[in-house]
Amino acid sequence: MRVGVPREIKNHEYRVGLTPAGVHALVQRGHQALVQSGAGARVGFADADYASAGATLVGSAQQVYAADMVVKVKELQSEEFLLPRKDQILFAYLHLAPDPTLLGCLLDRSVSGIAYETVTDAAGRLPLLAPMSRIAGRISIQAGAWALQMANGGSGTLLGGVAGVPPGKVVIIGAGESGSHAAQMAAGIGADVTVLDINIDRLETLDQVHCGRIKTAFSEPMSVARHVADADLVIGALLVPGKLASRLISRDLLRRMRSGSAFVDIAIDQGGIADTSRPTSHSAPLFIEEGVVHYCVPNMPSAVARTATLALTQATYPYVLKLADRGLDALKEDAGLANGLQVFGGAVTHRGLAEDTRRAYKPHAAA
Repeated sequence: MRVGVPREIKNHEYRVGLTPAGVHALVQRGHQALVQSGAGARVGFADADYASAGATLVGSAQQVYAADMVVKVKELQSEEFLLPRKDQILFAYLHLAPDPTLLGCLLDRSVSGIAYETVTDAAGRLPLLAPMSRIAGRISIQAGAWALQMANGGSGTLLGGVAGVPPGKVVIIGAGESGSHAAQMAAGIGADVTVLDINIDRLETLDQVHCGRIKTAFSEPMSVARHVADADLVIGALLVPGKLASRLISRDLLRRMRSGSAFVDIAIDQGGIADTSRPTSHSAPLFIEEGVVHYCVPNMPSAVARTATLALTQATYPYVLKLADRGLDALKEDAGLANGLQVFGGAVTHRGLAEDTRRAYKPHAAA
Protein backbone atom coordinates (compact mmCIF):
# COMPACT_ATOMS: atom_id res chain seq x y z
CA MET A 1 0.00 0.00 0.00
CA ARG A 2 1.07 3.59 -0.61
CA VAL A 3 0.86 5.58 2.62
CA GLY A 4 1.00 9.38 2.51
CA VAL A 5 2.18 11.71 5.27
CA PRO A 6 1.41 15.40 4.60
CA ARG A 7 2.82 18.50 6.24
CA GLU A 8 0.20 19.87 8.65
CA ILE A 9 -1.14 23.35 7.84
CA LYS A 10 -3.40 24.16 10.80
CA ASN A 11 -2.29 27.24 12.73
CA HIS A 12 0.93 26.43 14.59
CA GLU A 13 0.47 22.70 14.03
CA TYR A 14 3.89 21.09 13.97
CA ARG A 15 3.08 17.47 14.77
CA VAL A 16 3.55 14.84 12.07
CA GLY A 17 1.59 11.66 11.41
CA LEU A 18 4.56 9.28 11.18
CA THR A 19 8.11 9.44 12.44
CA PRO A 20 11.03 8.02 10.41
CA ALA A 21 10.81 4.88 12.57
CA GLY A 22 7.20 4.40 11.48
CA VAL A 23 8.16 4.90 7.86
CA HIS A 24 10.94 2.35 8.21
CA ALA A 25 8.50 -0.23 9.61
CA LEU A 26 6.14 0.31 6.67
CA VAL A 27 8.91 0.01 4.09
CA GLN A 28 10.23 -3.15 5.76
CA ARG A 29 6.78 -4.69 5.24
CA GLY A 30 6.79 -3.85 1.54
CA HIS A 31 4.76 -0.63 1.62
CA GLN A 32 5.63 2.72 0.08
CA ALA A 33 5.68 5.88 2.21
CA LEU A 34 5.15 9.24 0.51
CA VAL A 35 6.27 11.99 2.87
CA GLN A 36 5.82 15.67 2.07
CA SER A 37 9.03 17.63 2.33
CA GLY A 38 9.29 19.42 5.66
CA ALA A 39 6.54 17.38 7.32
CA GLY A 40 8.59 16.64 10.43
CA ALA A 41 11.14 19.42 10.32
CA ARG A 42 9.82 21.45 13.26
CA VAL A 43 9.84 18.46 15.59
CA GLY A 44 13.35 17.35 14.73
CA PHE A 45 12.79 14.92 11.85
CA ALA A 46 14.58 16.18 8.76
CA ASP A 47 13.81 15.11 5.21
CA ALA A 48 17.10 13.23 5.24
CA ASP A 49 15.88 11.17 8.20
CA TYR A 50 12.79 10.12 6.28
CA ALA A 51 14.82 9.39 3.15
CA SER A 52 17.19 7.20 5.17
CA ALA A 53 14.20 5.33 6.53
CA GLY A 54 13.07 4.55 2.98
CA ALA A 55 10.48 7.26 2.35
CA THR A 56 9.80 8.79 -1.03
CA LEU A 57 9.92 12.55 -0.47
CA VAL A 58 7.40 14.61 -2.43
CA GLY A 59 6.99 18.33 -2.76
CA SER A 60 3.24 18.86 -2.58
CA ALA A 61 0.18 17.78 -0.67
CA GLN A 62 -1.40 16.72 -3.97
CA GLN A 63 1.32 14.11 -4.39
CA VAL A 64 0.78 12.86 -0.84
CA TYR A 65 -2.95 12.44 -1.48
CA ALA A 66 -2.21 10.20 -4.43
CA ALA A 67 -1.61 7.52 -1.77
CA ASP A 68 -4.08 4.80 -0.81
CA MET A 69 -4.04 5.91 2.83
CA VAL A 70 -3.19 9.28 4.32
CA VAL A 71 -1.94 9.38 7.91
CA LYS A 72 -1.99 12.80 9.48
CA VAL A 73 -2.68 14.50 12.79
CA LYS A 74 -5.38 17.16 12.55
CA GLU A 75 -8.63 17.27 10.67
CA LEU A 76 -8.57 18.61 7.12
CA GLN A 77 -8.37 22.37 6.77
CA SER A 78 -10.43 24.18 4.11
CA GLU A 79 -7.43 24.33 1.78
CA GLU A 80 -7.27 20.51 1.90
CA PHE A 81 -10.94 19.74 1.29
CA LEU A 82 -10.48 18.87 -2.39
CA LEU A 83 -7.43 16.64 -1.87
CA PRO A 84 -8.94 13.32 -0.65
CA ARG A 85 -10.39 10.96 -3.21
CA LYS A 86 -12.98 8.21 -3.34
CA ASP A 87 -12.23 5.13 -1.20
CA GLN A 88 -9.07 6.68 0.21
CA ILE A 89 -8.42 5.89 3.87
CA LEU A 90 -7.93 9.01 5.98
CA PHE A 91 -6.49 8.15 9.40
CA ALA A 92 -6.34 11.20 11.68
CA TYR A 93 -8.17 13.18 14.33
CA LEU A 94 -11.36 14.09 12.45
CA HIS A 95 -13.61 15.92 14.98
CA LEU A 96 -16.53 15.96 12.56
CA ALA A 97 -19.44 16.62 14.93
CA PRO A 98 -18.82 20.37 15.26
CA ASP A 99 -17.79 20.82 11.61
CA PRO A 100 -20.65 20.05 9.19
CA THR A 101 -18.71 21.51 6.26
CA LEU A 102 -15.84 19.08 6.69
CA LEU A 103 -18.26 16.22 7.25
CA GLY A 104 -20.05 17.09 4.02
CA CYS A 105 -16.75 17.20 2.18
CA LEU A 106 -15.72 13.71 3.30
CA LEU A 107 -19.15 12.33 2.48
CA ASP A 108 -19.21 13.94 -0.96
CA ARG A 109 -15.79 12.53 -1.75
CA SER A 110 -16.64 9.05 -0.38
CA VAL A 111 -13.59 9.02 1.88
CA SER A 112 -13.10 6.23 4.40
CA GLY A 113 -12.47 8.35 7.47
CA ILE A 114 -11.08 6.61 10.55
CA ALA A 115 -10.91 8.94 13.54
CA TYR A 116 -8.21 8.51 16.15
CA GLU A 117 -10.61 9.87 18.76
CA THR A 118 -13.11 6.98 18.53
CA VAL A 119 -10.77 4.01 18.13
CA THR A 120 -11.09 1.82 21.23
CA ASP A 121 -9.08 -0.97 22.81
CA ALA A 122 -10.34 -4.24 24.28
CA ALA A 123 -11.31 -2.49 27.52
CA GLY A 124 -13.26 0.24 25.72
CA ARG A 125 -10.62 2.89 26.35
CA LEU A 126 -9.45 5.40 23.74
CA PRO A 127 -5.78 4.55 23.12
CA LEU A 128 -5.21 7.08 20.33
CA LEU A 129 -6.94 9.98 22.06
CA ALA A 130 -5.48 9.33 25.50
CA PRO A 131 -1.89 10.54 24.84
CA MET A 132 -3.09 13.92 23.55
CA SER A 133 -5.69 14.21 26.32
CA ARG A 134 -2.96 13.75 28.90
CA ILE A 135 -0.82 16.42 27.28
CA ALA A 136 -3.76 18.81 26.88
CA GLY A 137 -4.65 18.33 30.53
CA ARG A 138 -1.15 19.24 31.63
CA ILE A 139 -0.94 22.23 29.27
CA SER A 140 -4.34 23.49 30.45
CA ILE A 141 -2.93 24.48 33.82
CA GLN A 142 0.01 26.29 32.23
CA ALA A 143 -2.36 28.06 29.84
CA GLY A 144 -4.76 28.92 32.64
CA ALA A 145 -2.00 30.31 34.84
CA TRP A 146 -0.87 32.47 31.92
CA ALA A 147 -4.42 33.65 31.21
CA LEU A 148 -4.74 34.76 34.84
CA GLN A 149 -1.83 37.18 34.46
CA MET A 150 -2.98 40.78 34.41
CA ALA A 151 -1.28 41.54 31.10
CA ASN A 152 -3.69 39.04 29.54
CA GLY A 153 -6.79 40.45 31.19
CA GLY A 154 -6.67 38.09 34.15
CA SER A 155 -7.24 38.80 37.82
CA GLY A 156 -3.56 38.57 38.72
CA THR A 157 -4.03 35.45 40.82
CA LEU A 158 -1.05 33.14 41.34
CA LEU A 159 -2.44 29.62 41.42
CA GLY A 160 0.09 28.35 43.94
CA GLY A 161 -0.29 31.34 46.24
CA VAL A 162 2.50 32.41 48.59
CA ALA A 163 2.97 32.43 52.36
CA GLY A 164 0.06 34.29 53.91
CA VAL A 165 -1.96 34.33 50.67
CA PRO A 166 -4.32 31.44 49.80
CA PRO A 167 -3.75 29.56 46.53
CA GLY A 168 -6.00 30.02 43.55
CA LYS A 169 -9.06 27.81 43.14
CA VAL A 170 -9.01 25.46 40.16
CA VAL A 171 -12.21 23.65 39.17
CA ILE A 172 -11.91 20.81 36.66
CA ILE A 173 -15.06 19.46 35.02
CA GLY A 174 -14.35 15.89 33.97
CA ALA A 175 -12.12 13.29 35.61
CA GLY A 176 -10.97 11.42 32.52
CA GLU A 177 -7.48 11.49 31.04
CA SER A 178 -7.29 15.24 30.48
CA GLY A 179 -9.04 16.13 33.73
CA SER A 180 -6.96 13.83 35.90
CA HIS A 181 -3.72 15.11 34.39
CA ALA A 182 -4.86 18.71 34.80
CA ALA A 183 -5.61 17.94 38.45
CA GLN A 184 -2.16 16.44 38.93
CA MET A 185 -0.47 19.53 37.50
CA ALA A 186 -2.65 21.96 39.45
CA ALA A 187 -2.09 20.14 42.72
CA GLY A 188 1.63 19.99 41.98
CA ILE A 189 1.92 23.78 41.95
CA GLY A 190 -0.08 24.07 45.14
CA ALA A 191 -3.46 25.19 43.81
CA ASP A 192 -6.75 24.48 45.60
CA VAL A 193 -8.17 21.83 43.24
CA THR A 194 -11.70 20.42 42.89
CA VAL A 195 -12.63 17.85 40.23
CA LEU A 196 -16.24 17.17 39.22
CA ASP A 197 -17.49 14.08 37.41
CA ILE A 198 -20.52 11.78 37.33
CA ASN A 199 -18.29 8.71 37.53
CA ILE A 200 -17.75 7.98 41.22
CA ASP A 201 -15.09 5.37 40.45
CA ARG A 202 -12.94 7.99 38.72
CA LEU A 203 -13.37 10.38 41.63
CA GLU A 204 -12.48 7.60 44.07
CA THR A 205 -9.30 6.88 42.11
CA LEU A 206 -8.27 10.54 42.20
CA ASP A 207 -8.98 10.70 45.92
CA GLN A 208 -6.83 7.64 46.60
CA VAL A 209 -3.97 8.58 44.30
CA HIS A 210 -3.68 12.11 45.65
CA CYS A 211 -4.38 11.23 49.30
CA GLY A 212 -6.98 13.93 49.74
CA ARG A 213 -4.92 16.76 48.21
CA ILE A 214 -7.55 17.02 45.48
CA LYS A 215 -11.20 17.60 46.37
CA THR A 216 -13.85 15.74 44.41
CA ALA A 217 -17.53 16.42 43.85
CA PHE A 218 -20.36 14.77 41.99
CA SER A 219 -21.17 16.70 38.83
CA GLU A 220 -24.79 17.87 38.84
CA PRO A 221 -26.05 21.32 37.79
CA MET A 222 -26.20 22.93 41.24
CA SER A 223 -22.76 21.62 42.18
CA VAL A 224 -21.24 22.76 38.87
CA ALA A 225 -22.75 26.22 39.28
CA ARG A 226 -21.53 26.62 42.86
CA HIS A 227 -17.95 25.53 42.14
CA VAL A 228 -17.60 27.39 38.84
CA ALA A 229 -18.85 30.66 40.30
CA ASP A 230 -16.18 30.47 43.02
CA ALA A 231 -13.27 29.45 40.78
CA ASP A 232 -10.25 31.40 39.64
CA LEU A 233 -9.65 28.89 36.85
CA VAL A 234 -12.11 26.46 35.28
CA ILE A 235 -10.93 23.60 33.05
CA GLY A 236 -13.46 22.01 30.68
CA ALA A 237 -12.36 18.37 30.33
CA LEU A 238 -15.51 16.54 29.29
CA LEU A 239 -15.55 13.88 26.60
CA VAL A 240 -18.23 11.82 24.91
CA PRO A 241 -16.37 9.97 22.11
CA GLY A 242 -17.36 11.20 18.66
CA LYS A 243 -20.14 13.44 19.97
CA LEU A 244 -20.52 17.12 20.68
CA ALA A 245 -19.49 18.17 24.17
CA SER A 246 -22.33 18.90 26.59
CA ARG A 247 -22.88 22.60 27.29
CA LEU A 248 -22.57 22.76 31.08
CA ILE A 249 -21.54 26.39 31.53
CA SER A 250 -24.12 28.99 30.57
CA ARG A 251 -23.41 32.63 29.86
CA ASP A 252 -25.32 33.51 33.02
CA LEU A 253 -23.01 31.27 35.06
CA LEU A 254 -19.94 32.92 33.55
CA ARG A 255 -21.31 36.29 34.69
CA ARG A 256 -21.25 34.99 38.25
CA MET A 257 -17.50 34.34 38.12
CA ARG A 258 -15.13 36.99 39.42
CA SER A 259 -13.89 39.40 36.79
CA GLY A 260 -10.53 38.24 35.47
CA SER A 261 -11.14 34.56 36.16
CA ALA A 262 -9.97 32.16 33.46
CA PHE A 263 -11.56 29.31 31.52
CA VAL A 264 -9.63 26.72 29.48
CA ASP A 265 -11.89 24.57 27.28
CA ILE A 266 -10.06 21.37 26.38
CA ALA A 267 -13.31 20.10 24.84
CA ILE A 268 -13.33 22.85 22.20
CA ASP A 269 -12.43 20.40 19.42
CA GLN A 270 -15.84 18.79 20.06
CA GLY A 271 -17.69 22.11 20.30
CA GLY A 272 -16.79 23.18 23.84
CA ILE A 273 -18.67 23.04 27.15
CA ALA A 274 -19.64 26.73 27.52
CA ASP A 275 -22.12 28.93 25.69
CA THR A 276 -19.25 31.34 25.01
CA SER A 277 -16.75 28.76 23.72
CA ARG A 278 -15.37 29.32 20.23
CA PRO A 279 -12.14 28.03 18.69
CA THR A 280 -9.05 30.19 18.95
CA SER A 281 -5.49 29.50 17.77
CA HIS A 282 -1.96 29.46 19.08
CA SER A 283 -1.46 32.79 17.30
CA ALA A 284 -4.40 34.41 19.12
CA PRO A 285 -5.34 32.03 21.94
CA LEU A 286 -7.31 34.30 24.27
CA PHE A 287 -10.55 36.26 24.27
CA ILE A 288 -12.62 37.80 27.05
CA GLU A 289 -16.36 37.38 27.43
CA GLU A 290 -18.43 38.24 30.49
CA GLY A 291 -15.19 39.32 32.16
CA VAL A 292 -13.70 35.79 31.91
CA VAL A 293 -10.49 35.13 29.98
CA HIS A 294 -11.09 32.20 27.59
CA TYR A 295 -8.44 29.89 26.14
CA CYS A 296 -10.03 27.65 23.49
CA VAL A 297 -7.24 26.31 21.26
CA PRO A 298 -8.31 23.07 19.51
CA ASN A 299 -4.77 21.78 18.94
CA MET A 300 -3.32 22.43 22.37
CA PRO A 301 -0.74 19.60 22.23
CA SER A 302 1.01 21.25 19.29
CA ALA A 303 2.43 23.73 21.79
CA VAL A 304 4.75 20.86 22.74
CA ALA A 305 4.76 19.27 19.32
CA ARG A 306 7.83 17.07 19.66
CA THR A 307 6.61 15.41 22.83
CA ALA A 308 3.13 15.17 21.35
CA THR A 309 4.34 13.61 18.10
CA LEU A 310 6.32 10.94 19.92
CA ALA A 311 3.40 10.18 22.25
CA LEU A 312 0.87 10.04 19.41
CA THR A 313 2.85 8.03 16.88
CA GLN A 314 3.84 5.32 19.32
CA ALA A 315 0.10 4.82 19.92
CA THR A 316 -0.99 4.96 16.26
CA TYR A 317 1.93 2.89 14.93
CA PRO A 318 0.38 -0.61 15.29
CA TYR A 319 -2.89 0.56 13.77
CA VAL A 320 -1.13 2.15 10.80
CA LEU A 321 0.62 -1.16 10.13
CA LYS A 322 -2.67 -3.10 10.36
CA LEU A 323 -4.38 -0.78 7.90
CA ALA A 324 -1.42 -0.81 5.51
CA ASP A 325 -1.28 -4.60 5.57
CA ARG A 326 -5.00 -5.32 5.36
CA GLY A 327 -6.75 -2.15 4.26
CA LEU A 328 -10.31 -1.90 5.59
CA ASP A 329 -10.33 -5.66 6.10
CA ALA A 330 -8.37 -4.84 9.26
CA LEU A 331 -11.64 -3.52 10.72
CA LYS A 332 -13.13 -7.01 10.59
CA GLU A 333 -10.30 -8.31 12.72
CA ASP A 334 -10.21 -5.42 15.21
CA ALA A 335 -13.57 -4.22 16.53
CA GLY A 336 -11.89 -1.35 18.35
CA LEU A 337 -10.38 -0.07 15.13
CA ALA A 338 -13.78 -0.44 13.47
CA ASN A 339 -15.17 1.95 16.09
CA GLY A 340 -12.94 4.59 14.56
CA LEU A 341 -14.68 4.46 11.18
CA GLN A 342 -16.90 7.54 11.07
CA VAL A 343 -17.61 7.91 7.36
CA PHE A 344 -17.51 5.38 4.53
CA GLY A 345 -18.89 5.28 1.01
CA GLY A 346 -20.68 8.60 1.40
CA ALA A 347 -22.48 7.60 4.63
CA VAL A 348 -22.04 8.26 8.35
CA THR A 349 -20.96 5.03 10.02
CA HIS A 350 -20.65 6.26 13.62
CA ARG A 351 -23.91 6.33 15.58
CA GLY A 352 -22.99 9.25 17.84
CA LEU A 353 -21.88 11.37 14.91
CA ALA A 354 -25.09 10.60 13.04
CA GLU A 355 -27.18 11.63 16.06
CA ASP A 356 -25.38 14.94 16.57
CA THR A 357 -25.41 15.90 12.91
CA ARG A 358 -28.93 14.56 12.22
CA ARG A 359 -27.77 12.39 9.40
CA ALA A 360 -28.72 8.83 8.60
CA TYR A 361 -26.65 6.19 10.33
CA LYS A 362 -25.41 3.37 8.14
CA PRO A 363 -23.24 0.83 10.00
CA HIS A 364 -20.26 -0.56 8.15
CA ALA A 365 -20.12 -4.32 7.54
CA ALA A 366 -17.33 -4.59 10.10
CA ALA A 367 -19.41 -2.98 12.85
